[in-house]
Amino acid sequence: MDLENAKAQMRKGVLEMCVLAVIAGRETYPPEIIRQLEGTNVLVKEGTLYPLLIRLKNDGLVDYIWREGEKGPPRKYFTITETGKQFLEELTGSWQSLVQAVDETIATNVTSAKGKKKKKPGGDDSDAPKPLNIEPFPPDA
Repeated sequence: MDLENAKAQMRKGVLEMCVLAVIAGRETYPPEIIRQLEGTNVLVKEGTLYPLLIRLKNDGLVDYIWREGEKGPPRKYFTITETGKQFLEELTGSWQSLVQAVDETIATNVTSAKGKKKKKPGGDDSDAPKPLNIEPFPPDA
């Protein structure tokens, strides 16, 4: 498996939540969203961000208003809606639960993989899988 591809897939999985979090912070326009995410490991390009913003708008999670630019054409400034705030709150809660579960899984299994297997209380490994008998049955069975 390609490690860089796996990392990219993880980042894509949280992009919607991160974009909503940026917009929830304050009214903003796409280049500001990109700049704010540049300092994180959640990289986003315009070709990804604009379709995502359209989808968030169509889902009623964000809204926008046109504002005159200081230097140049008007810009779309995005704000989060009440529905978007609720969605982000629920999504954040789910994310935190997922992170905790992943952290626990990694901590338990990485320790086991390093040969420091945690024993169950009582010291037995009764939950360990039994070896399978894959020998063929004798011909007269």
